[in-house]
Amino acid sequence: MDMQSVQELIREKKVKNIDLKYVDLVGRWYHINFPARRLAYVMENGIPFDGSSIPGMRNVESGDLILMPDLSTARYDGFNENPTIQIICSIREADSTDGYKKDPRSVAERAFSYLKETGIADEILWIPEFEFNLLDEAVYYNSKHKAGYRLSTRENKEALPFEYEDSEATALTHRKGYHLDRPYDRHANVREEISDYIEANICPIRYHHHEVGISSQQEIETELAPFPKIADDIMYIKDVIKQVAHKHGLAATLMPKPMHDEAGNGMHFHMLLKKNGRNILYRKGGYADLSEDALHFIGGILHHGRSLVAITNPSTNSYKRLLPGFEAPVKLIFGLANRSAAIRIPKYANSEDNKRFEFRTGDATCNPYLATSALIMAGIDGIRNRINPTEHNHGPYDEDIFSWSEERRAELPAIPASLGEALEELKKDHDYLLQGGVFSKMLIDGFVDEKVKEVNAVNERPTPYEMNLYFSL
Repeated sequence: MDMQSVQELIREKKVKNIDLKYVDLVGRWYHINFPARRLAYVMENGIPFDGSSIPGMRNVESGDLILMPDLSTARYDGFNENPTIQIICSIREADSTDGYKKDPRSVAERAFSYLKETGIADEILWIPEFEFNLLDEAVYYNSKHKAGYRLSTRENKEALPFEYEDSEATALTHRKGYHLDRPYDRHANVREEISDYIEANICPIRYHHHEVGISSQQEIETELAPFPKIADDIMYIKDVIKQVAHKHGLAATLMPKPMHDEAGNGMHFHMLLKKNGRNILYRKGGYADLSEDALHFIGGILHHGRSLVAITNPSTNSYKRLLPGFEAPVKLIFGLANRSAAIRIPKYANSEDNKRFEFRTGDATCNPYLATSALIMAGIDGIRNRINPTEHNHGPYDEDIFSWSEERRAELPAIPASLGEALEELKKDHDYLLQGGVFSKMLIDGFVDEKVKEVNAVNERPTPYEMNLYFSL
């Protein structure tokens, strides 16, 4: 939208409030509202706020920052009873027009500018895959003397809500839920409503379906969308998933591994790069019809993969999903149609128009601005330094590596086994992120500090299962 179209929408919907959104280092959304009559003033001057009150954003002695709305992100809020327009903001220094070094959205803007400056590409398109659970009940609690959680769903006989007897016999168990049909796909109507809202208000949808997890696991994929807009879209889409679920009395989670021994939720990223309208990833006759630039871009991502996952998989829970046997890629390899690889080349994407690759390791606990930017920076580093993935034992491998012996699999480069280990890798390997001033040392240090707090908070607390193991010893 531009100012004229926003003003028209204000008049048409009788909008009284503008809701400004911005994101912190770890990907949480914050908001502040102001009367719609002040829009022109705010677009020129921004909204000041105390950055020291946002974890990891600013020190208390120099807290002043400015929110600058981006009208291209303006959306009518279909979930607020009061007519409201939402606008996503970038964060600026109080005395500068430059994007703040720790503002994730400004990082994405700088990453796109740097990509174009390198001459490698002038456009990069993405497909994010949203995997999530729709649950009838979700209760969790943590204190000094008690901790636990309860998740229930009418789809799974082993996790039925209290007092629900499944008299229609639609709850299942001991099978996979991939493309599960009605009536067993109990929340198909909710997923359709989510997808319809996204299609009408945010971006085109490619398709949606029930996923493998029998506890109402869902998947929604967008069509190819441009960067950095796609990062804004991801924030909006995550919000829509939760809002529509709430409307239907459900709890939605994109948590990577909310349930033991069930398929986890990833956020796979498909990438396609163009220069002057031409797909630079395609070359007929190469491996999987990939160009040399494509192989080097992939090489950069895999070469830096052990530090990258600190940003693409930045939760302690992420590494409970990344286990063998659940199509969760733990080896830093690539291959054609290989779902056990960190990077898969879709077999159906076989023309110059749609040749792309898919990074399968990430999940939705990532900050989408930082994760997409970090993947771009690793790929640029791969092209500039001509990192050949084959020379570094990253593949290609076109077979299920989990059918190999443990000794043979152990020879492959692997992602870290925990968030703590991934953060240590990021501390050692982040120079590629600093190129072109895209990321800053201040941001990386702040991000690591915030995530170390999470690691320590989890590690120092006993878990319910530890009671099973050790209470009676």
